[in-house]
Parts: sequence; structure tokens; C-alpha cells
Amino acid sequence: MSFVLGLTGSIGMGKSTTAKLFAEAGCDVWDADAAVHRLYEAGGAAVEPLRAVFPDAIRDGAVSRDALKQIIGQDPQALKRIEQIVHPLVGLDRAEFRKSATSDILVFDIPLLFETGGNLAVDAVACVSVPPEVQEQRVLARGTMTRDQFLQISDKQLPDAEKRAQSDYVIITDTIDHARRQVHDIIAKIREGLALA
Repeated sequence: MSFVLGLTGSIGMGKSTTAKLFAEAGCDVWDADAAVHRLYEAGGAAVEPLRAVFPDAIRDGAVSRDALKQIIGQDPQALKRIEQIVHPLVGLDRAEFRKSATSDILVFDIPLLFETGGNLAVDAVACVSVPPEVQEQRVLARGTMTRDQFLQISDKQLPDAEKRAQSDYVIITDTIDHARRQVHDIIAKIREGLALA
């Protein structure tokens, strides 16, 4: 039986980098965003179910995220319908990963872990965090969104302080070396617990 660690954190907090650190340390990592990409690409499991409800969202045989954003912008109810189609497929992808994973610690990288109740399906939660000004700097430095877009996304996410309060572990991602040390400490603690179980 593997230990399942949920990894979460708001946009720009360093979650993807931290997930890589867990993978480097020998943990099997499942990435929710990557799963959605697989479902949306040509031949992906979400293409035909979404085509049936939102034909305009399909471009060149794949789901267009830009088209979905436009649809959601025009119809606030659309997001719920999209989630009803996509969430079960993401769950199936995660179940398949779980079956094939071999590590003693599995890391589920899920941005909206608390928001979707995913924290109830893991053994412990690790939350990545940095001060808000560092978070904003990182996101805007990517050059992929405006400050308004960043604030819109932030507003939809559970506040960082609440995520930290509900988590078993908090990883401060101010530097890569500091994050790596914390990842190794968490793995050591989990393995210690597994050895005692």
C-alpha cells in the first residue's frame, strides 16, 4: 500500500517545481493539469463528450482551452457542465496512475485540492507557499497574464493562509535548495511513519 500525499498551492507558489523535486526524490507524481491536457488532446477521452455539449470548443480534433474560456465567459453555467464531464475522466486517469505506480509515496499534484474536496481522498496534504508579493512577481514574470487575470484566478482559489492551516506540511518555496530540503524532510517523516505502521 502506497502513502498518498496531496500537493497543492495557489498559482505562482512553486507547485510544479516542488512536484519535480518529489519526482527527483523517487516518488511517483500524478499531475492533474497534465491529465486534463491528455484528456483534451486529439483522441483524448474528453473530446467527444465535450463535442456533444459544446461543439464550438473542438478545434482540429482537440478541445481548445481558449474556446472553453469564451464559452464560460458567455454562459456562467457552462463551467459546471464542463466540470461534470471532465472531473470523472480526471478521476479515471488518477485511478489508472494509482494502479501502475510503484513508489511507496505517491504525490497527487492538484491545484484545487481543497476546493474540490480532493483532500479527503489523500493520506496527508503538503501546501507550497511564498509571500503574496513573491507570488504576484512570479506569475507576472511569466508574461502569460495580466495583473487583473492573476487577481481573478487568485480570487477563485482558497486563500493561502487557509490552505496552509488545513495542510499537514507547508513547503516554503523561496529558493530551490530550501524547497528541496523540506521535500526530503517530508519524505523521511512519511517513510518513518510507514515503517512504524
